[in-house]
Amino acid sequence: MGNSTAAKQQIDELLYTEIRERRANFDPNRTDILSLLLAARDEAGQAMTDEELRDELITLLLAGHETTATALSWALYWIHALPDVKEKVLAEIEQLGDSPDHMAIARAPYLSAVCSETLRIYPIALITEIRIAKAPIAILADHFEIESPLAPCIYLLHQRPDLYPEPSQFKPERFLERQYSPYEYLPFGGSNRRCIGAAFALFEMKLALFSILSRYQLTLAETGPVTAVRRGVTVAPKGGVKMVMTGRMSEREDLQAIATLV
Repeated sequence: MGNSTAAKQQIDELLYTEIRERRANFDPNRTDILSLLLAARDEAGQAMTDEELRDELITLLLAGHETTATALSWALYWIHALPDVKEKVLAEIEQLGDSPDHMAIARAPYLSAVCSETLRIYPIALITEIRIAKAPIAILADHFEIESPLAPCIYLLHQRPDLYPEPSQFKPERFLERQYSPYEYLPFGGSNRRCIGAAFALFEMKLALFSILSRYQLTLAETGPVTAVRRGVTVAPKGGVKMVMTGRMSEREDLQAIATLV
């Protein structure tokens, strides 16, 4: 038995054990993803099977790793390419103290704005999943008949100057100055097809950035602009973002923790 097969079986055992325990002791007041999935019912009133729950959890755990890693690459690039942004985010991190609560990190205003602006200027996915028109629809001067496939373009929406003045500029402050509606800002898609891992991805992104920036002094290895390229269905920095560690913010070196968060 190969290592990958053994690892898959071990993961399945952990997930199925958790599913069985949570199903046997179901708490309707819990709001985590597994509790919501356990409570879900289809049109016939049927709950998900253990196998379906396992598939949903695997999707959450594994499907978003490359998208979050790509978003982190962009965030680290913008933070270190713009001195004002770097100064503000480091000042906020310092105010949080040495061992802040995870939720305090997630609520940090400027760090949250940096993450939001990162996902605005280069959304990881250019378009949403395809929608099928259930009735004739008019969008501006275009008319679409029933059954027409439609795919909203996240990138073009996020580049509209009427919504985002100077859209090609990285400005986290725009997310501190106003709150955008789900029809104006949708890096995770929208409606009932919105990415199921949206909240987790943002939480993970903020914790990873805090862990890296609070420990290490970094600088960009290359000073030129980074080009965005298609990588499958995602938009990633061409050649990656090369960085150099120039020092430590403190003596608390914990590479394993950072690897786990990322």
